[in-house]
Amino acid sequence: VYEFRFGGEVKTRPAAGAPDAEWLRYSYGQKNEAGVQKEWWYHRMGCRQWFFAVRNTVTNEVLETCFPEDTR
Repeated sequence: VYEFRFGGEVKTRPAAGAPDAEWLRYSYGQKNEAGVQKEWWYHRMGCRQWFFAVRNTVTNEVLETCFPEDTR
């Protein structure tokens, strides 16, 4: 599906004063686990918005989607 772009796994951002090693893991570290994970996706050829998708990486089945503001 060409209208969507993968934005990476959803991760918790470190605190502003966190050590450099923690920021390095946050910026470049990926779990890449097989199974269900929450991910960032961008609808580039439609509404042009970022959203969350809960997806099974083994079957590529999308289980749930929502906009970030809907998770608060």
